[in-house]
Amino acid sequence: MPRSLPRHPVARPLIGTRIRERRLSLGRRQTEVARRAEISAAYLNLIEHNRRPVGEELLSRLAQALEIDATELASDREEALVGALREAAARAADQPGAPVELDQIAEFAARFPGWASALAGAARRADALERRLVALSDRMTRDPYLLATLHEVQSAVTALRSTASILAETPEIEPEWRDRFHANLDSDSQRLSRTAQSLVAYLDSFEDEAVPMSPQEEVEAWIAAGQLEPSEAAELASDAARAMAQDLLAAQARDRAALPDAALAAAVDGAGEAADDPALIAARLGRPLDLVLRRLGMLRPGPWAQAGLVVCDGSGATLFRLAAPGFELPRPGEGCALWPLFEALAQPQLPVARLIETANGNRFAAWAVAERLLPMGFDGPALSRAQMLIHPAAGRDARPVLGVGPACRICPRPACTARHEPSILGPV
Repeated sequence: MPRSLPRHPVARPLIGTRIRERRLSLGRRQTEVARRAEISAAYLNLIEHNRRPVGEELLSRLAQALEIDATELASDREEALVGALREAAARAADQPGAPVELDQIAEFAARFPGWASALAGAARRADALERRLVALSDRMTRDPYLLATLHEVQSAVTALRSTASILAETPEIEPEWRDRFHANLDSDSQRLSRTAQSLVAYLDSFEDEAVPMSPQEEVEAWIAAGQLEPSEAAELASDAARAMAQDLLAAQARDRAALPDAALAAAVDGAGEAADDPALIAARLGRPLDLVLRRLGMLRPGPWAQAGLVVCDGSGATLFRLAAPGFELPRPGEGCALWPLFEALAQPQLPVARLIETANGNRFAAWAVAERLLPMGFDGPALSRAQMLIHPAAGRDARPVLGVGPACRICPRPACTARHEPSILGPV
């Protein structure tokens, strides 16, 4: 016995076609099915051509006559298939040949579901491949990282060839010069090895987006995985990434020596209601604000468990990135000009505090400050470093909201005054 149907209206645009296909598959005549369903053969003929509605009770009787579950006849499974076929027809509109019979799409999907699914799947795959081809072509021709890496490979190969030619074509060469050329060969071969590793990992990422596409992204994957020992971390596939990870660990060790974990955790625990204000914690500890921001973002004690941290140098290149939940970070090398991080970079030593809102409506409290560094002494240039600590905003925060995005290319805000290139997304 077929199951009874629910007592509410159901959409059934193709029920008649399904009934006819089921009858024909059983090899039964209209008169036989109509007699079992207690209707006339003429009325069944109208139903099979989708010219008469089918009520709940009649549908149940027809299902019994056709030995099928009534829910199968009332199913809307073809709706998605019909939509996919319409998309395929729209793509074929400009192609030569006979026009697509749009008024017969539903009939085609119901009578030949296998062929219809195959056609819809082929159209989807063709569309995906076309979009993939456009994306890869754009990356191959415009990607600055790829172009720079290829140039570096060419430069290293040229240098190796030149040095090797000198050694091969000069039988008599002074030992001092021979040692210099050998040192150049060693240096250039190491440079070529690092660059080639990075290039291979990047090209591999064209097929698998999960593979890091640059040493910086390898380092970020390593950070997300918990910063294991660089020599044992699977995320660090290249020599350059491992060297960057070692430098980062050294910088973190210096920060930890200046502000130990225990001291920071105790200050946060003892700050009470002020524990969510980095400036008050810095004052309590007597430590610079930039150091406290970095340590809060890396240790994340107590109420800072969901904090995120972004550190950049004077050029805006990121040195460290750890996303807060709900705060989307773009690919390395990109960012929003409205982030407080860059506002602080433009006014060193002056702290910036903002309530920011992402394009998807998530709100965060953000603190940023930049400092001047003199690694080469007073006679050398001053270098800048900025850090931005972000944390999900408290519900009581009533400050004016600043709308930010991840990067112009993937930010949907249409009227942003800081935009420098069109977005590939639609407006919010």
